[in-house]
Amino acid sequence: MPGALLDVAANEPSDDLGGGGVLLGAQPLEECLFSGINQDRESGSAVFEAQEGSRGVCRWVASYYNSMRIQVAPSVMPDFQSSLSVCLALIALWGLIGLAGLLRPASLRFAGRTLFPLGALCGVALAAVAAVSLALPPEESVLPVGLPELPMHLRRDALTSLFLFLLGVASAGISVFAAGYFRRGRGTSAGLMCLQYHLFLASMGLVLLANDAYTFMVAWETMALSSYFLVTTEHGIAEIRRAGFLYLLIAHVGAIGILLSFGVMQGGSWQFTFEAMRHAHLAPHWAAAAFLLALFGFGAKAGLVPLHVWLPEAHPAAPSPVSALMSGVMLKTAIYGVLRVSFDLLGQPQWWWGLVALAAGLFSALYGVVFAAVQTDMKRLLAWSSIENIGIIFTGIGLAMVFNGVGMHSLAALALIAALYHSLNHALMKSLLFLGTGAVLHSTGERNLGRLGGLIHRMPWVAWLTLVGALAMSGLPPLNGFVSEWLLLQSFLFAQEVPRSFVSMLLPLGAALVALAAALAAYVMVKFFGVIFLGQPREPGLARAHDAGMLERLGLAWLAGGCLVLGLLPTQVIGSLRIVVQQLSGATLPNVAAPWWLLVPLPGGRASYSAPVFLIALAGVVVLTVFVVHRLYHRRVRRAAPWDCGFGGLNARMQDTAEGFGQPIRHIFGALMAVKRELPSPFDPQPRYRVTVGDRLWQSLYVPLGGLVQRVADAFAWLQQGRIATYLLYSFVTLIVLLALML
Repeated sequence: MPGALLDVAANEPSDDLGGGGVLLGAQPLEECLFSGINQDRESGSAVFEAQEGSRGVCRWVASYYNSMRIQVAPSVMPDFQSSLSVCLALIALWGLIGLAGLLRPASLRFAGRTLFPLGALCGVALAAVAAVSLALPPEESVLPVGLPELPMHLRRDALTSLFLFLLGVASAGISVFAAGYFRRGRGTSAGLMCLQYHLFLASMGLVLLANDAYTFMVAWETMALSSYFLVTTEHGIAEIRRAGFLYLLIAHVGAIGILLSFGVMQGGSWQFTFEAMRHAHLAPHWAAAAFLLALFGFGAKAGLVPLHVWLPEAHPAAPSPVSALMSGVMLKTAIYGVLRVSFDLLGQPQWWWGLVALAAGLFSALYGVVFAAVQTDMKRLLAWSSIENIGIIFTGIGLAMVFNGVGMHSLAALALIAALYHSLNHALMKSLLFLGTGAVLHSTGERNLGRLGGLIHRMPWVAWLTLVGALAMSGLPPLNGFVSEWLLLQSFLFAQEVPRSFVSMLLPLGAALVALAAALAAYVMVKFFGVIFLGQPREPGLARAHDAGMLERLGLAWLAGGCLVLGLLPTQVIGSLRIVVQQLSGATLPNVAAPWWLLVPLPGGRASYSAPVFLIALAGVVVLTVFVVHRLYHRRVRRAAPWDCGFGGLNARMQDTAEGFGQPIRHIFGALMAVKRELPSPFDPQPRYRVTVGDRLWQSLYVPLGGLVQRVADAFAWLQQGRIATYLLYSFVTLIVLLALML
């Protein structure tokens, strides 16, 4: 008989089972696939039912033998006719590519010209398989590795396929860019960095495929550790080491919250597979506790305020491709985790859970964009912008929970589609912008906005491709950032229909905050692009700047093309997201009869949008303007310096600076910031003006908390005797206490 029998703990309610479960893995034969088992209770004989035309497909069937549940599941042996197995193979190939870097650890050419392009091809293949499998039924598999009686369970469903697609598409562009980006430096060798980079990719893929708490946490911690080593690539710099430590600290604090959430969701059965958690019957207060722990744990990884403090430190410290991967992809694994716990493992979320997520998302969005507007470091600016976008995604998730909890399922589907759409958009937009800053940093050696300017003449490829990302991040049509934010605002427009008066009065305030955050995001992108690429060079050394190489241009163009596709084809994208939302929450958007080029999110025709029509109209206006000007204006054209308002002494110092752009925001939102000013006196022979903007939450929350932890650690320092016998005694006493509590 092909396949293998494994005794595993059953993931079924206790009233359905009289004993342990048996998992049967069946491999496809030449003719058919075994799809069912009927056990005869008396004789124990087995009858196998063959189903024609069902090669590679397994379905769950149930029968009883000695009061035991018999289930048919995919085999522990890989079946490469299933999309799950292909995705797993591609993820394993990422790991092998990383290990290949150790064959020639000092060869930058081998890693950059061979291994990173291979990793990019794996990303393209993973995105293709995930896109094809989006509409397929869920698949499960069990790997015979792991802890005793707890093998690794894997599952691919529509939600997994969507985030695997996100991982594959973003990592492909980033890997191609990284192939031409990395240079020899003082930090990690090329081969070791290749291992860490591809292990980071593989661990994120395994997080998305995990179907039990053990596999999830192993992949989650591998993702945290590999990204920590990537952040501290230039570990000889003390500032980078501090940023890496802060990131690792917050990552492990969040992991504790996730682990406790899994502990609550197992519901006393001590079965840690996700299937067991789906069938656990939790009291409402325990379900709420599991959700809040998950929101805390995943929020720490996503950068929700006030757990955001690692993000503005780690992103500037990491190499730009790593920053792109962390902001564009790693933060989305936290979004995936929140969705998996809230809508899948816990079943139907309660409406007030959505208010908590909504409040956290709105505050994070506004807090992040305000701080982005006052930054003078281009990578730190993008890091704060990521906090703002994560806040927008959590706002959509929270709004979907509220609508779902009050029975407004169509609006819940619309809000959830907006959140998923923005997750895809942000992965491409922010990766593109981080890679653009990386090209500028390599060419100029500067991250300070005050020392840049006029680079559109020296770096036209980087400038124009980065402009696509900046316009998309600004939420301007016909690019992708507009679509997701427009869908979210459409969801808010129906807030008055919520059958709870208090909630229906509060939600319009949320719409106003989203609109404010979107407007400020456009303001930030004007500052970002204008200060870096427009105007005059602010430093003489910028005359030596050069454009990006061919591989770097290709990576930027890939991501810019993704922004255009997601912006111009919203109807097709939403059609795919409907599958994910329906499988995840059971809610779906009503079908609206509309042509492929017209987006009508809800019936009734209250609002519609057509990206192709907008693009054609915009292009028509530009072409018509050029034609009319050339047709009617017959004078000779000459090139001259721009008008200087009658003053001939203009220079680069007279341009708007990054500090000048942020000055109005500092005054309006000064209560959120810890601003320190150094003002010169009227008699200072060398006047100097300096403004330092700090995070008030860091000053008021984390600094006192760190001092408290230090005092507590000093109080218990006497326990550290430096003797191995004493430490063994501590371990023995702890073990006895735990056994007493368990028994």
